[in-house]
Amino acid sequence: MRTKSKIWLGVGVCVVAGTTASAAVKPVAAMLAPRSSEAGPRMEAANPGAATTAPIPVAQHIEPGKEAGEGGEGKGLANLPTDLAFAVRIALLRGHLLVGDELVKQQQWNAALPHFLHPTEEIYDDIKVQLDDYNLPQFDGALKALADAVKGKRADYAIRLKAVNYALAAVDANMKANLDNWAGFVVEAAVEALKAATGEYQLAIVNGRIAKPVEYQDARGFIWQAQRMIDGVAPNLQKKDPAALGAVRTGLAELKKAFPSAVPPKLPVKDHAAVLADVARIEVAAGKLM
Repeated sequence: MRTKSKIWLGVGVCVVAGTTASAAVKPVAAMLAPRSSEAGPRMEAANPGAATTAPIPVAQHIEPGKEAGEGGEGKGLANLPTDLAFAVRIALLRGHLLVGDELVKQQQWNAALPHFLHPTEEIYDDIKVQLDDYNLPQFDGALKALADAVKGKRADYAIRLKAVNYALAAVDANMKANLDNWAGFVVEAAVEALKAATGEYQLAIVNGRIAKPVEYQDARGFIWQAQRMIDGVAPNLQKKDPAALGAVRTGLAELKKAFPSAVPPKLPVKDHAAVLADVARIEVAAGKLM
């Protein structure tokens, strides 16, 4: 299950070795899908890896004629093994709910609403077939009811959120029961969620300012969810490699400094290159835990 994603290790070498904070990161290879021992052999992207200054194609929203946020969450996951792509999409869905709930608790209902709409608009179509494959109940109705509760700022919000979380817990239980190396699989999915966060963060920054708060919040939610995933399997990871787990946690703490609050600052605490470097360091350490 150990992931060796060449583009990310390449970015790690490039950025960590001394790329300046404002420099554009040049990927050294095309995105390669991580390999899960339960999901079969490595699947590679079709494009050969020419050096370019184009943004890394992970979970980008934008399509021609669409604003950011409308392009389809997690489309960059298409080349991952099926089980892993499914798990990452569930992680992204949870990340949206996580940051949305944080905003609701701050009474920022309007700011929270996109994060309860995105799961249905951008993710659910990509998981509904697999829910059937895994003999899991569909929960799009629960997601819509939750979004309606947020839109109406209704008192039944907590009940609606609980219903969605119940469905997601069933997904976790099903996947865990069918995977031998659950802890390693969770780490692999968490790393992919962190990569998705870098794409969102890049979209959030325009002309050196955080111009798109929803994208910033998406990134924050994905990162916080990735940490929750790591924490959820930490006892197993501690047994496997305590030093690597410590390095991952240190890396997450450093990465989270770019996201001081759910409502973003006007100016980024870290630029995109610095966030890429943080995620690359985390991935190197996480590779020992997969």
